[in-house]
Amino acid sequence: MNARLKATLTSAAKLAAALALSLPYAAHAHDVWMVPSSTVLSGTDSWVTVDAAVGNDKFYFNHAPLRLDGLTVVAPDGSTAEAENINRGKLRSTFDLQLKQSGTYRVAVVNDGVFARWKEDGKNKRYFGKVEGMAQAVPANAQELEVSQSLGRVETFVTAGKPSTVKPVGRGLELAPVTHPNDLFSGEEATFQMLVDGKPAAELEVNVVPGGSRYRDKVGEIKLKTDKDGKFAVKWAQPGLYWIEAGLEDAKVSVPQAKKRRLSYAGTVEVLQP
Repeated sequence: MNARLKATLTSAAKLAAALALSLPYAAHAHDVWMVPSSTVLSGTDSWVTVDAAVGNDKFYFNHAPLRLDGLTVVAPDGSTAEAENINRGKLRSTFDLQLKQSGTYRVAVVNDGVFARWKEDGKNKRYFGKVEGMAQAVPANAQELEVSQSLGRVETFVTAGKPSTVKPVGRGLELAPVTHPNDLFSGEEATFQMLVDGKPAAELEVNVVPGGSRYRDKVGEIKLKTDKDGKFAVKWAQPGLYWIEAGLEDAKVSVPQAKKRRLSYAGTVEVLQP
């Protein structure tokens, strides 16, 4: 493989991994997730290691690492906790988190940016990044300019000791637990609420998929829709990891050239044996 072709393929892979964070679930071919080594621990001096990846199958590392540029960890008291030993490998990213407080940590990778493509002197040009960098990257005389604004959230939850309230972020598409995400048991029903910028996301399609799909003839997904208050309920058939995803488009954009904002959500929860 020559150096030019190799560089092109590498750039394409990086772009695909970045776009996987921003496109709604119906539009991208790969799944994105984070999986903690444990979701429920005792004491206030425990550690977890979190794996983060973009894959062809849920919870299997077979495509690319998830970029951690937008990694944010919210501690039980609302402060920001620091991830340690951040590493990006060939197929997954990893980091460690020390649980210094009692309660629930919200661990998320948030992508908030724009994807632009245009022609300049007859050549195709692209930009993927923060909104504030677009003015410098895209020339004023750009031809055939197309801009997509996106906000994607990929997250999981970890609790040390007694679970604490998970407060809404209030921006983008997010999961607001009614049933605590670290208090889920097979055979029991759990209720969640989907929010868009802090308000209920009514009539939103939600997809829930149990892990282990590689060993099943069918994916086994559970297709649901939120009610007028943005709520939906799931009865867990079996213990294990579950992937919750949703996506939509709205018109609340902050970039003049963009007509719509793409929102996506992907969350990992663990259902325990009662």
